Order: sequence, then structure tokens, then C-alpha cells
Amino acid sequence: MADLGWSSTTDDVMATLLGSDRLDGFSVLVTGASTGLGEETCRALMARGAQVFMGVRDLSRGRAAVERITAQVSGGPHPTLIPLDLESLHSVREAASTVAEHSGRLNAVINNAGIMACPQARTVDGFERQMGTNHLGHHLLARLLTPCLVEGAQQRGRPSRVISLSSRGHSFGDVDLDDLHYEHSPYEPFDAYGRSKTANALFAVAFDQRHAADGVRAYSVHPGGIHTELGRHMTRDLVASLMANIGGADTVRWKTIPQGAATTLWALLNPDLEARGGAYCEDCSVAVVSDDASTSSGVRPYAVDPDRASALWALSDTVTGVR
Repeated sequence: MADLGWSSTTDDVMATLLGSDRLDGFSVLVTGASTGLGEETCRALMARGAQVFMGVRDLSRGRAAVERITAQVSGGPHPTLIPLDLESLHSVREAASTVAEHSGRLNAVINNAGIMACPQARTVDGFERQMGTNHLGHHLLARLLTPCLVEGAQQRGRPSRVISLSSRGHSFGDVDLDDLHYEHSPYEPFDAYGRSKTANALFAVAFDQRHAADGVRAYSVHPGGIHTELGRHMTRDLVASLMANIGGADTVRWKTIPQGAATTLWALLNPDLEARGGAYCEDCSVAVVSDDASTSSGVRPYAVDPDRASALWALSDTVTGVR
């Protein structure tokens, strides 16, 4: 297998892991699919024949993304747009129901959508907005679609996968299980972002613990630093705060969007990960667990701690009303 790493693109990953093979019959839901990493992930999967469900908040932007993708990819199944607002549990439930009605099976769910460093706000259901959008909405979505993932694994004869997009931002802070929504502590945009990204990593650990035996594995992914719409809330002061948090602008190596989406596909398709469920991945590899704050890579121990993952899972089930 050719070496893959920091600079690898989605097409590099596909060529290395699949060769000339296709993904005909492979069914996947991608959230945040109307732009950036989500759109590129859909394009790469569709180019190999996968059936893609594109979860989008804005249908007009989703249709524009479909046009861009289909202008590059032809011959495979047409993508299906799924209205999905992760800030509303009702919308999440409707989206899961729609996907299940379209197809009783899934081979993957890619929890790609996210927001970063937004002003303090609440979701429709009263959750702190970053935790609600980045983690809780995705937690509910994957929980509701687990039966479809199990069915997909049984039909395909190999495990389905859930990919949870985390970030280096997880190093900004651990989840506060006693104050998930900043009801008792002062709100800081990057602290809230960090907590939500830690939650994304812990989700993969907890999901894999519970569903590996059912034929569904989970992984979290740090895509790298990429200029996408994720930074739409970034003011000059917030940019300065971010650079201070990560050790200065000189430490950032910016990736292109195809490079940023590469690790998502690597975690989705790499057969060597079967024995590494719950792993946090970066640069097309499994990250080293490290609490060295001076490093710009690796995953903090608290973000892959199985006990914290279980505690967050139980709390997330409670607040989202999973039955």
C-alpha cells in the first residue's frame, strides 16, 4: 500500500485503498454536504459509484452542490438531498426517518457538519449552539440510524462505519459533564468549540464500544487546517485568539479541501482499522495519544477516555430523548 499522509488528497486515498474497485451498492449519509469537506467527500464517493445521501440545511445550496458534483461525476447513482438542521432535534428525527424510508440499510454515516466559535446562542431545543450542532444533533442522528447501519453490515458482509469529524480544537477543552450548556460558567467561543470537538471524539469511542459486536465501527477524524465556511463567525479578535491557542500562525499548515477530506475517506475505507475501533485519526493515520500541549498533533487522553465517553453517551441520550 502506497504511503498516505498530510498532503494526500481524496483521490489519492481512493486510488490507494480501492485501486480500480468501485463502491457500487455502498450507501452513505454525509452531513454538511452542501459545501467544503462535505461536498468533496460526496464527490469522491460518487465518483466510485456510491449511493450518497446529502444532509443539508439549505436545500437551494444543496441543489447547487449537486450540480457542481454531477458536472464532475457521471454514471453513478444520483445523490439524494436530505433536509437536515442539526440545531433542531425534530429536524434530525425527520431526516433519519427519510433516510430509513429511502433505504433500509446504510454502510456509513459521516458526521461532517459543524460550526466554530460562534457567538453564544441556543439551539431550538435550548442546547448551547456549538455542542448542540456539532455533537448532540449528530449523536441523535447516528443513534436513530444504527438499525440501518447494522442492516448494511449484514447485507454487505463487512462492518459499517460511523465517522465523526473532530478537530485539533479538541485540545482547547474537555467536556464539562456538569455544565454542558454554559449555564454556570462564562461562555468563551473557542472553549465551547473545543468542548464540542472533544465530544465528537468521545462519541466515536462510545459508539464503537456499544456497536462493534453489531458490525458497526466508529472513528473520529481531525481533517487539518482548511479554509472553509466553518470559519464564517471568525472576527479579527477571534482569529487572534485562535492563533494564540495553537501557538501562532507560523504553526499552521493549511490544507486544500481535497487534502482536508482525505482522512475522512481513509478512516471510512481502510481495512486495517478494523482492529482499531474508536480511534482518533489525522493525516491518514491513527493519532498518537499525548498530553503534550507543545505538539500540534496527536489526541489528548481525555478525548479518547472510555469512561468519559460512556458518561457523555448517557448524558447525550438523556438530553436528546433517545429511546
